[in-house]
Amino acid sequence: MNLLNISGSPHVHSDESTKKIMWRVNLALVPALLVAIAYFGLNALLVSLIAVASCVLFQWLIEKFILKVPTTVGDGSAVITGLLLAFNVPSTVDMMWIVVIGALVAMGIGKMAFGGLGKNPFNPALVGRVFLLISFPVQMTTWPVVDGIFPMNFDVATGATPLGAFKEGSLPGVTLMDAFLGHMGGSLGEVSALAILLGACYLLWKKIITWHIPVSFIGTALIFSAILWLVNPEQYMDPLMTIFTGGIMLGACFMATDMVTSPMSKSGQLIFGFGCGLLTIIIRNWGAYPEGVSFAILLMNSVTPLINRWCKPARFAN
Repeated sequence: MNLLNISGSPHVHSDESTKKIMWRVNLALVPALLVAIAYFGLNALLVSLIAVASCVLFQWLIEKFILKVPTTVGDGSAVITGLLLAFNVPSTVDMMWIVVIGALVAMGIGKMAFGGLGKNPFNPALVGRVFLLISFPVQMTTWPVVDGIFPMNFDVATGATPLGAFKEGSLPGVTLMDAFLGHMGGSLGEVSALAILLGACYLLWKKIITWHIPVSFIGTALIFSAILWLVNPEQYMDPLMTIFTGGIMLGACFMATDMVTSPMSKSGQLIFGFGCGLLTIIIRNWGAYPEGVSFAILLMNSVTPLINRWCKPARFAN
């Protein structure tokens, strides 16, 4: 008789439930969502709603008709995937149908193909985002220009992000305060470092995440970008602008910290964050894309099992 039921990670004993943790993460994403709506208008809300509804629908369909298991859409994990997917795309009008495709890839390939929550080796939202970036490069790199607070126009002008402008050899035209508050072009969730930090502080307060991955990720990116900037400030971006532009803050606080796809031990998490930060700076400066956070996190997701084997926690007994 089988007396053991082995479930997917994380294997942590706590009074917290998976459902409670997931909905708290959704709550932590609200500040970034509100800032996105404030800067990009109703398009940002529409993209987010489509992404969330699509992820919830595809998970329900796969569980009911393919896996034939009880549905788990109520735990909030599909909502997180939808929000993070929306946060990784621009808010232009022609993104609406593309977001549905991204949601299908995120849920069908990135999550449910491995058995659902706790069994996926890669962050599902990033799987969907990278698929869209490779498949629809023009739409995924056409960014709306921020035009004040609560813009009402849907046919917004488009322009380059600060990272894209710097990659092309021109100055971004964005101040450090603009980058910190989010007054710049970019995808929905990467524009306001302040909003992301507010959500991260809430997760730290509730002990849903620890400081190890965000600090090692951001710290590594800051140190290596500072070294490059000191060597040649005309060729490489200011280190603080490097941190506050693009997806480093969002990736470090909300995607790299995914407890399913990141290492279990504290030392392993430090190594994981270091690898994410280093790969991000390498891809940004010498890769084909001006951004590298998504690729860096997915690459480190792939070596998480090796990190877990190397950084085993202390045993209770020999």
